[in-house]
Amino acid sequence: MELNVHLRATDGDPLPDPTRYRHLVGSLVYLAVTRPDISYPVHILSQFVSAPTSVHYSHLLRVLQYLRGTISHRLFFPSSSSLQLQAYSDATWASDPSDRRSLSAYCVFLGGSLIAWKTKKQIAVSRSSAEAEFRAMALLTAEVTWLRWLLQDFGVSVTTPTLLLSDSTGAISIARDPVKHELTKHIGVDAFYVRAGVQDQIIALQYVPSELQLADFLTKAQTRAQHGFYLSKLSVVPPP
Repeated sequence: MELNVHLRATDGDPLPDPTRYRHLVGSLVYLAVTRPDISYPVHILSQFVSAPTSVHYSHLLRVLQYLRGTISHRLFFPSSSSLQLQAYSDATWASDPSDRRSLSAYCVFLGGSLIAWKTKKQIAVSRSSAEAEFRAMALLTAEVTWLRWLLQDFGVSVTTPTLLLSDSTGAISIARDPVKHELTKHIGVDAFYVRAGVQDQIIALQYVPSELQLADFLTKAQTRAQHGFYLSKLSVVPPP
């Protein structure tokens, strides 16, 4: 996807036959299961399958061109990786120009291996960037809770809290301070859920600088240099 481009349903002319667009997007959704680098554009393009336009189709072709150029890329899982979970959450506030809903994203590592990621539009409008980041944090807390249960079912000892990294000091402050009622009364369930995760030692919150926030890759288009950086950090690489 191009930088600073926000697609709308009304962009371009309606496609005479949207069947091919739908089939291609469906294939990309399947491919994104093992290619986190296309998670963001696939999420955006899948919003227009009911009435795609020429502009949407041109962006779809750009994704296909990218995949053709990176056809050998794959997820790499190092054999010496530890069994400790580490998770990143991020959000892009009011990113959808049509309804101003924000975009949540997370990625979870088991040692040095990326094992879970998600890009998801938030169901409600967030009134601040901190609120959007907090909703993303709640989404990730649920995923981490499930992954910890899964590891325990596999016989892996999970005794320490999972590190959850966010670049939002505001969201971290909300999670740590139960007194901030005015900031959380309209997102009460998420607030209690994240705080319970902290209190029960399921997660441990930590600030990470924005330039090292790996989940940022899943919320917006990046420059070529940033894209290459995130590919290496997520271990989406060609074979050696």
